[in-house]
Amino acid sequence: MPSTQDLILITGGTGHLGFRVLVDALHAGYNVRAAVRSQVKASTILEAPSVKAFSPSSSQLSFVIVENNLEDGAYDEAVKGVQHIIHVASPISAKTEEVPEEDFDSYFIQPALKGTLGILKSASKVSGIKRIVITSSEVAIIPWKEFYQEESGIIFNDQWKTPLAKAPYANKFEAYAASKVGALLATEDFVKENKPDFDVINLMPSFIVGKNELVTKAQDITSGTNGAALGQVLGVKNPYPNPSTTVFVNDIAKLHVLALNLKIPGNQSFLANSEGIKGTTWGDAIDIVAKNYQEAVAKGVFPNNGSQPTKSTLIDVSRTESVFGMKFQPYEVQVKSVVDHYLELVGDE
Repeated sequence: MPSTQDLILITGGTGHLGFRVLVDALHAGYNVRAAVRSQVKASTILEAPSVKAFSPSSSQLSFVIVENNLEDGAYDEAVKGVQHIIHVASPISAKTEEVPEEDFDSYFIQPALKGTLGILKSASKVSGIKRIVITSSEVAIIPWKEFYQEESGIIFNDQWKTPLAKAPYANKFEAYAASKVGALLATEDFVKENKPDFDVINLMPSFIVGKNELVTKAQDITSGTNGAALGQVLGVKNPYPNPSTTVFVNDIAKLHVLALNLKIPGNQSFLANSEGIKGTTWGDAIDIVAKNYQEAVAKGVFPNNGSQPTKSTLIDVSRTESVFGMKFQPYEVQVKSVVDHYLELVGDE
């Protein structure tokens, strides 16, 4: 259990995952300092129902403004006095349809490298930091072709390594994957070369699915990874297959907080994925909704006639579940979380 005096710095707290991590950290008894880009972002967090219900004191939840996390020393002030850091902030491929190919490096690769190395360097300048938990990704260790294009039959685990692919990248998601590979390799090199007083745990989630509390309009739920699960329920027919890997947002958020437990040895990585090695069949969302939301389907709220193909990508997360003593919740729980949120917002509009 954490000491009630433990203060943790969390980045990315206004994102889908980062916000859930922040809420879970508060409930776990940590004092949280959230790094945000503006006071408006801080207000977004404070006005969210889960935070208002918790009603944190100023010592339980505070904020530090970091306008540009790519500047040298951007986190120097933010890290002072903290015992742990959870670094979630990173460019997200699902929200960047407008990024042209020639900007992939400057949008994805360099921010991931500078942001991660920046927080490691800032943490190295102060004493007292025990652990940094970094949100990595399954694509940091699974080669791009095996992840998204080829069904090789290989079972990937968290000991797998993949080199950094060089530009040009076929699309924004391949560039995003390369950014995660680069950030992981840079982190490992930093720890090896600098031998800081703190250790690092990298967490590697698959596609994160589940309610994003900070989304307040029904039409916005389909942005990000939730769109692949909900879009087909709303009638979207996507011809492009997704890898068979998903994880419930609540589970991966919980994992970030549990990873602060110093009884778990540091300087290692853990994968997070549901439904065993075989993984998720995305199109099962249609059957899940047909079974559990018959009235909404009958009323036409959910056309439930779209499609989302699945490409087999095999991942073994048994070590993660064993070390952390948890079982990742199934795709049905993930889908119902998003669908319930959609119905909640539709009812409010």
